Amino acid sequence: MAKQDYKKLAADIIDGVGGADNVDKVIHCITRLRFYLKDEKKANTEKISSLPGVAGAVYNAALGQYQIVIGPAVTDVYDQVVAQLGTSVVDENATNQAVAETQASAGKKRPTNPWGWIVYGFQLLIGTITGSMIPIIGLLAASGILKGFLTLFTFNLGWIDVKSTTYILINAMGDSTFYFLPILVGYTAAKQLKSDPITVAAIGGVLVHPTVIAIAAASTKGINSLFGIPLNATFFGLPIHIPNYSYTIFPIIFAAWLARPVGNWLKKVLPLSLRSIFQPLFTLFIVTTVVVAVVGPVISLISAGLAAVINFLVTFNEAIAGLVIGAFYQCLVIFGLHWMVIPLISNDIASTGHSVLNGLVNFTMIAQGAGALGVWAKSKKEDIKNLAFAGALSGFAGVTEPAMYGINLKYGRVFWMASIGSAIGAFTAGLMKINMYGFTGSWIGFPSFFSKTNPNNIWIFVIASIVTTVVSFLAVYFWGFKDNDVDMVRNVERKNVFKEAVN
Repeated sequence: MAKQDYKKLAADIIDGVGGADNVDKVIHCITRLRFYLKDEKKANTEKISSLPGVAGAVYNAALGQYQIVIGPAVTDVYDQVVAQLGTSVVDENATNQAVAETQASAGKKRPTNPWGWIVYGFQLLIGTITGSMIPIIGLLAASGILKGFLTLFTFNLGWIDVKSTTYILINAMGDSTFYFLPILVGYTAAKQLKSDPITVAAIGGVLVHPTVIAIAAASTKGINSLFGIPLNATFFGLPIHIPNYSYTIFPIIFAAWLARPVGNWLKKVLPLSLRSIFQPLFTLFIVTTVVVAVVGPVISLISAGLAAVINFLVTFNEAIAGLVIGAFYQCLVIFGLHWMVIPLISNDIASTGHSVLNGLVNFTMIAQGAGALGVWAKSKKEDIKNLAFAGALSGFAGVTEPAMYGINLKYGRVFWMASIGSAIGAFTAGLMKINMYGFTGSWIGFPSFFSKTNPNNIWIFVIASIVTTVVSFLAVYFWGFKDNDVDMVRNVERKNVFKEAVN
């Protein structure tokens, strides 16, 4: 929920619990507002539960509390409630105790076996990624839709000349969010992980600085390599690889996590008179060095290995490749590991004019959009429906991030049900020998599947796309989502584990 809505939400909650005169005291834990009411019967549970940003409400008779489930934004809503009711309703000791008790309760639910910790760690990572992305999901969706329409008006309908300044400016509007994604995500991830947002945003700025991007884009002919990864730069004489960090999120989320312990340590050791300048200076230098010299090359190495496996699958059996790529390709997108696959696609199109691999990847975009559409159809919560519909439109326009980070990953079964749909759809396409003659994918990219030599190719696209959309939609609708999944999202608990890890 956008921060500007908290004031109105707080006012609606106060009205829902019977008005200010009915509130004796209010505290909060890590997910819930807890009201002590003079008359709990005056509270309208149905009205409160229907409010955007509220996941549920219940009266706990044992504690004498009327509890409203908010989730990660609970402290923001609490602050607005207190601002409107006055400090006479505040009990800081009771709030601290409630937070401590719920944190301890969350800790008891943590796994006790190695496999459980692996699953828990993965859920923690996904929760951090989605929590970092949520504040910019609307902007991502808008950018994706804009890029989709620009493609339609330019390459499909020919209304806009690709060489015109009109195209250049509109394309910049659609691209800016994705190009500068490390800066935006750096800021939001730092706020979530309790590091300095401005410093982490500056680190993101380093990753997408024009001179750094130029290093990544320069020719690698004659340059030494490590396991096939070109060592295209040096840092204090150490050969390193610098990839293109535009569109990536994982390196900057790692930076946001690392910046907190580094910043806290510097705060302890630096004199107060030097802290305001040298704490951000050293944090910027240390964290950027680790990201550029270690994290970036590691991600590139993993990506190169995955690209080799994918390339082998495509050349070995197109149907099997479709099944595997359809099921797991969007997992690579989550961690930014798909960027080493892009050169394979580019090389295919540059040398042959078509790309089977890109044709198979296309159905993973359609599936994530269809998954979000399934949530839109299933949910009765207005805020979820709005977010899901925007994500679906963006997914069908070829940009999956809004659907994935706003809905599908956040409510994990949605992502996997959609991935089942894309696996079946891509398998169908591979079985019929799909090919693709351009870069633009998803439903809006249908012109990329027209072929002079294979007139049936467009019908293969249509059939496989319908299969992908229907299977993903139905799988999500029946097995992937229900509204009470919203109540089970535990982003706050995930953040606390990170907090413990760096303290």
